Amino acid sequence: MRALAFAVASSPKTLNAGAMVRRRIKDLGMQQQISVITLGIADLPRSRRFYTEGFGWSPVFENEEIIFYQMNGLVLGTFEKSALEKDMNRFALSSPGAFSLAHNVPNQEDVEGVIDRLAKAGGRVVRPADAPAHGGFRGYVADPDDHAWEIAWNPAWCIDERGLVTFAT
Repeated sequence: MRALAFAVASSPKTLNAGAMVRRRIKDLGMQQQISVITLGIADLPRSRRFYTEGFGWSPVFENEEIIFYQMNGLVLGTFEKSALEKDMNRFALSSPGAFSLAHNVPNQEDVEGVIDRLAKAGGRVVRPADAPAHGGFRGYVADPDDHAWEIAWNPAWCIDERGLVTFAT
């Protein structure tokens, strides 16, 4: 898609390259978005405590296997690992994976407070808050199932009143 965007944008005959690329993406049915992130977890009540008491999030749906949290534009699911494996038809999934999720905060001072709150709700501090060479302020907390969460403040990123983060370009 990047090559298509470059070719269209660099063509002198194209009057509205951006509209053409958006139309092509729409024709393919591919919006640039994520609908749901689902984490495999071992103990649903333990995980629920971390997300409700630590982050202060409220479930929008839950049963004996899964809890969904409505986020700002997507849904986070915490799914009992064996049920997730059965649902996916993939077994013996390893955990954790080589990824991290991030929760950005509006002020540098908020980073340590969120990390402390998550630790008190059953999380484990993986990296205390500090200032990386590229700027900002961040630390990492693992949830009770060892999924890594970066808690970060970036002065160049805007967080609106709905919690939507805009990457500064």
